[in-house]
Amino acid sequence: MATSVKMDDDTKSRLERLQAEIRLKTGRKVTQQEILARLVENAIESKTDLVDSFREKRVPISQTERETFHGGMVSSGTTTSEEDIDDVLYG
Repeated sequence: MATSVKMDDDTKSRLERLQAEIRLKTGRKVTQQEILARLVENAIESKTDLVDSFREKRVPISQTERETFHGGMVSSGTTTSEEDIDDVLYG
């Protein structure tokens, strides 16, 4: 049973280019459905990579940037407790 998959024009175009490249390099005509099935199969085999690709990317900062950030912190000389913070936030 075939089901439609919605995709934007750019993705559709890239899928068509991939289909053409497979035909050119293998001499075998494959359907977009076959390509998508293979992609899903490969993704299932490496789920961690797929899941990680959806995580928010965080770029680590350099040691110099870290030192600059912490160098901008100033001590007021007053010790602040959790109760002090709660009082300010929650009254």
